[in-house]
Order: sequence, then structure tokens, then C-alpha cells
Amino acid sequence: MAHQEYSHFPNGDVIFLDRGDGSSALVHLFGATLLSWKCKGQENLFVSSTSKFDKKKAIRGGVPVVFPNFGPWPLGPQHGFARIKPWTVSIPPTKGQDGNVLTVLSLEDDEETRNMWDYKFKLVYTLELKEDSLVSSFSVHNTDSKSLGFTCLMHTYFRVADITSTAVSGLKGLAFTDKLKDGKQERETRDEVTIDRNYDRVYKNAPKTIQIVSGGNPSRKIELITFNLPDIVVWNPWEEKAKEMGDFDDLGYKEMICVEAGKVDEPVTLPAGQHYECSQTFKSLL
Repeated sequence: MAHQEYSHFPNGDVIFLDRGDGSSALVHLFGATLLSWKCKGQENLFVSSTSKFDKKKAIRGGVPVVFPNFGPWPLGPQHGFARIKPWTVSIPPTKGQDGNVLTVLSLEDDEETRNMWDYKFKLVYTLELKEDSLVSSFSVHNTDSKSLGFTCLMHTYFRVADITSTAVSGLKGLAFTDKLKDGKQERETRDEVTIDRNYDRVYKNAPKTIQIVSGGNPSRKIELITFNLPDIVVWNPWEEKAKEMGDFDDLGYKEMICVEAGKVDEPVTLPAGQHYECSQTFKSLL
């Protein structure tokens, strides 16, 4: 069970969602980082064994929340501050009559965030664990008297048995930015995107449903369903870059693929008093 595997965390650091049927999820309140999603007893998320868990550096793996900026940020840390701030439990894990388990986390501006990014806001992150899926809903509330602009992304590390037998389908025909070629703009021609090297691309205006299929033992077939997250980042550091990262297993690149749903190509401009809603759903098809 996920709560046993992560029993070394101090009380109050993590919350556990459990349907009691082999489906569970574990969330670290540092960065509202989803550490585990099991469906029918099978783990589907990758967390580096060398991740620091020091409540300073972002957790390497799972699903960190990227806000208010994707990528390098002149105002603060890369990928913003949401993934390195402690979140509050607004609604503890609660099981409904249908057996699904729901929890709600939140993050509001404070002196530290306003020193970087001078806006008042509230983020609400709702997780609902179902028998064969996990729904993650994210909303940004502008509580300021002025408009604010942001990008956001769910930085999902999927676990796979073998990266060489893993493919992402649904991206054919999409324009993408290759971050390893100085942002060169290209178009995807493959029915299935496979990886055999350092890979970092932002696919734009993706369909609302794509699939991650992985062979090996165990095999996986996961559907990623998005709402208001039109961009998909596909990333794997491969061998050389993996060894350069102190919080990433040297051989971890063989067992993961990042497929990240976001709103990153065109920032959101959110008027005062308004809110932006988006979501991603993982669904196991096996």
C-alpha cells in the first residue's frame, strides 16, 4: 500500500486517498505534489529515489504543480513557486457513497509570493480518486483588484516498465517547440511519439484525449483527458542529463516519461475577481 511505502514521512506531510479496492493516491502537501496513483494495485507514477524531500527543492517526480510560470522565470524560481510552497488541506480525504475519495487543497498569496509576484490569488486543487481513474481539477482565483497573467502545468512523471517500448499517441499533426533546439518550431509527423534520446518538446493545441502506452512488465495503457490545458509537454532527460541531476536516479530515465498537460504557450490573462478552471484525468485502460 502506498501509505506503507511512504510511512517515513512525518505526520501532516502527506495525505492518503484509498478506495479499498487497490486504487489509491498519496499527496505531499509540499507543492501539492501527487506522489502515487495506484489503480488495481499498480503504481503509475514515477518518483526519483534520490528526490530530496527537504521542503526546499521541488520533489522530483509524481505530479508537481507549476504556477504562475512554466520554465525559467526572471521573478523567481523555475516553474514558479506553487511546487515549493506548503499547501493547506481545505477538505480532508472523504469517501462518498459511490466509493470515490475526494480531497481539496489550497494555496493563497503571502508575503513571500507577493515579493516575487505582486498579486493576490487563491489556488484550489481538487483530487477525486475513482475505481479506474484520478481527476485533478485546478482553479486559479484572482482575488486582487487588478488583472494577472500566468501559465500553469501539471508536471506528470508517468512510470513505465521500459521507455524503449513506450509511446504517446494523439500528437500527430501538432506544431511543437523543441526546447533542445533553441525553441525551433516543427510539426509532429508520427502516429506514435517514441523516445530514444534527451527529449523536451511542447506540443500546442493538443486534442483533449491522448494515450500513453507502455510495454514491458507490467504493461500500461493510460488515457490522459484534459480540460482547458491545451498544451502537452513530453520530456525525458535520457542518460547523460539524468546523471547530471543530483535528485534523479542515473538509470531512472529508463522507467519514466513526462507527459505534462498545461496552459503554457499562451499565458492566461485573468481579470480581477475572475477565476480560471482546468483539469486533467488519468484513466487506466488495462
